[in-house]
Amino acid sequence: MSALKGVNLLVMFALELTVLGSAAFWGATVPDPVPARIFAAVAVPTVFIVVWSFFGAAADARYPQTGWRRALLELVWFGGGAVLLGVAWTPWAGVAMFAVWAVNGVLRVVWGQVGQVP
Repeated sequence: MSALKGVNLLVMFALELTVLGSAAFWGATVPDPVPARIFAAVAVPTVFIVVWSFFGAAADARYPQTGWRRALLELVWFGGGAVLLGVAWTPWAGVAMFAVWAVNGVLRVVWGQVGQVP
C-alpha cells in the first residue's frame, strides 16, 4: 500500500507540472502577435506559481490552506489548468486532466496525504 501512496504523490506532482505546462501552452497559442504570446506564455504560469507558492505548496506555503479552503484552492488551481489545457489543445485533454486530479484528490484524502510533500 505504501508504494501506491508514493505513486499517488508522484501523480500529484505531475499534475502540478501539467498545470504550469498547460498555462504556458495556452499562452503560446493565444491568437495575438508573437510578443503578446511570449508574454502570456511567461506571465500566466508565473501567476499560477505565485498563487501556489503562497497558498498551496505543501512544505513552504506562506499562507497554507486547510479544509474547505484547500479544496477550493485546488479546485480553482487544477480546474484552471484543465480549462487552459482544454482551450489550447482539446477539451477531452482538459476533462482527462481534471478527472485524474479528482481521483488523485479523493485518494489523498482517504489515505491521509493532504498537505504532504509530493
